[in-house]
Amino acid sequence: MADRTAPVPAHGTARTGRTPLVVVGDALLDRDLTGCAERLAPDAPVPVVTDCAERVRPGGAALAAYLAARDGRDVTLVTGLGDDPAGHALRRLLDDWMEVVPLPLTGDLPEKTRVLAQGQPVLRMDRGSGRAHEATGEARRALRSARAVLVADYGRGAADALRDTLAENPPAVWDPHPRGPAPVPGTRLVTPAAREARRFAAAPAGRGTPPETGPRPPSRAGDLRTAAQDAAALVRRWRAGAVAVTLGARGALLSYGDCPLLVPAPGELHGDSCGAGDRFAATAAGLLADGALTGEAVEGAVAAATAFVAAGGAGALTRTGPADGHADREDAHDPYGLVARVRAGGGTVVAAGGCFDLLHAGHVGLLQAARRIGDCLVVCVNSDASVRRRKGDGRPVTPLADRVRVLRALECVSAVAVFDEDTPERLLGDLRPDVWVKGGDYARGDLPEAALLESWGGQTVLLPYLDGRSTTRLAARAAATVKVTTGGDAR
Repeated sequence: MADRTAPVPAHGTARTGRTPLVVVGDALLDRDLTGCAERLAPDAPVPVVTDCAERVRPGGAALAAYLAARDGRDVTLVTGLGDDPAGHALRRLLDDWMEVVPLPLTGDLPEKTRVLAQGQPVLRMDRGSGRAHEATGEARRALRSARAVLVADYGRGAADALRDTLAENPPAVWDPHPRGPAPVPGTRLVTPAAREARRFAAAPAGRGTPPETGPRPPSRAGDLRTAAQDAAALVRRWRAGAVAVTLGARGALLSYGDCPLLVPAPGELHGDSCGAGDRFAATAAGLLADGALTGEAVEGAVAAATAFVAAGGAGALTRTGPADGHADREDAHDPYGLVARVRAGGGTVVAAGGCFDLLHAGHVGLLQAARRIGDCLVVCVNSDASVRRRKGDGRPVTPLADRVRVLRALECVSAVAVFDEDTPERLLGDLRPDVWVKGGDYARGDLPEAALLESWGGQTVLLPYLDGRSTTRLAARAAATVKVTTGGDAR
């Protein structure tokens, strides 16, 4: 059995207190060609896409690793890489973010190119048939010293080459592929999509998955009963701790082999779903590595994937420099300077708001999820007068200076801005964030800020709150405790 307390190869120890992660899988190079289509070609009924802009980004396992690194986590990626131009391009994208341990690759690195018109995909072109064909001593050492492992399998040999080493200490999360191997027994969480789960469950035990026989109606792949049956069967077949079948906009269905738990998406959000599975797997692996229960990890992963899609998916990612939880501390007292710096680098500005009086676990979970959406998080806080008008006499319990100081101390918070009005609309107009986050106990109609965000192309996102956590309940409980201990005299 490998020593899980051994030093971690990914940059030593985590910069942000988060558990380092080793990602094993098949890297791709993804490319988007985005333009306009206003006419059809004269020689065929196909759109003519003009004025294309090109954006290159990590794909496959490299995307999962990149997203984990953007979360502020130290990451090592073990993947097939060669000496071809696509491999060199991918290394340039990854080198500032993580340590890369290459596996020998036969053929060129796979590339996936999407052509989009008005933001909608119209064509995808794939090239490159490279496969990782053997393990290396360096790769085995990285796995044996890892404190947490995510397998992001894209069916191109990396998981096969390292299967025996992966079996020594089963991964936290295995995101499977129909052309790849089954997860090793003991994997804590396996995360197939609904159609993948159907194919895995339909295959005879011990054999590869059958090929697709043709398109199926979406209702069949997303049917909850089918997904529940498939998940339960796969828990037993793979001897996994749990299987979470991802259901797209419906969320995910988590099974330990019996009655499943449906974790719904936090809202009806629409956007580019490219990369959502990698966002789900990277978030779940990170949360499990940090000590979350499986159900908590799946809930966090659903929220993160939903917000990721709403923010534009993988196509909206930009390269802004290494994700370091302390990198923007110099701007903690200057939210406007922070926003200008992130925006100048092509990054995504996220803002969240509230009173944050008696900061509790629901607040922290919301802010952590919000930070994962983009490149910085600005928290907009009600002044004392604003809280008093909204909540009544006796509030806030905690004065503004203390609330700001506690928020700034959170690793996920980049900067704090204060507003004195009843709503943060004026402040948001000054900051102009790309994404505005509120707790899931709101309805979209209750948020006057939503229309304001839309006026400059921003997006309002609802994230789930932890049930049963609220400042009002905490204050009432504290008052009751004081009354009991003082015999009714709370002076």
